[in-house]
Amino acid sequence: MKYIIDPHLHFFDLTQGHYQWLREENAPYWPDKFKLRQNFHENALTLHQGTELAGFVHIEAGYDNLQPWREIAWLESSCSLPFKTIAAIDLTLGQSEFIDQIKQLQEYQSVVGCRHILDDHACELLGQKSVTSNLGYLAEKHLSFELQMPLSHKPAVDLLLELLEREPRLRLIINHAGWPPSNTSMEDETSATWQQWQASLIALSQFEQCVIKCSGWEMTERHYKAQWQQKVIRQCLDVFGDNRVMLASNFPLVLLTQDYRELWHQYLSLNSPINTSCFSNEQITALTHTNAAFWYRFNE
Repeated sequence: MKYIIDPHLHFFDLTQGHYQWLREENAPYWPDKFKLRQNFHENALTLHQGTELAGFVHIEAGYDNLQPWREIAWLESSCSLPFKTIAAIDLTLGQSEFIDQIKQLQEYQSVVGCRHILDDHACELLGQKSVTSNLGYLAEKHLSFELQMPLSHKPAVDLLLELLEREPRLRLIINHAGWPPSNTSMEDETSATWQQWQASLIALSQFEQCVIKCSGWEMTERHYKAQWQQKVIRQCLDVFGDNRVMLASNFPLVLLTQDYRELWHQYLSLNSPINTSCFSNEQITALTHTNAAFWYRFNE
């Protein structure tokens, strides 16, 4: 039996949560977004025979960003598998309100970190003293921060590096491999975008508290190539090492490209001789189970 921990997925309950981003009139304006506009829960996480889901990490999904503890309460009352949660948080909150929200979130056993999607606003946010101060408070409370932003954007990465110098206790978990260049630009590894993404990986890897999750392939390109996916994973492994890289599904968004069980079958088959990159059995175990268990504190 192969056991996996999926360290990046989302559940929806449209009868209780807000999910503003799922509405047709709101960004992102994907023509296929309607496929996601339904309830999803752990009973949808089916795998091939011989593979068992040993746990998962639920990443905030916009349930109620003003009262993020509501999403955690729903999850803790409805999930049966072992799991940890990453709560939504607004990094722009004033200090006292931010502290109050973190204290309220820490009343829930599953919470191990927080996320505020930076993406195109990374420079603006990381340049604000109040934001970096709030991130420092996360570090003080031993909560990790889920970083979602393009690592090909050097000015934002420079601000991030300065933050990590000041806050060595801040555990940073990079989401979706830091948005690597898409299939097209990956064909030319001399491109400026690829080289900057690679340089950012190297710079961030110098901080031992930084780890990276590879997922969200379908968000970069719906019909991505397996060779591109494997090359990105290999690059992350070469830079961060075997103990600081995780593979994840980004469920249910993965369904925009393929079945949940097929993605995990692909991950677990990365050691096959037919793949363009060579991954050992030990690496596959670390990527699909061991590292997630450690970084998300499943043993605590």
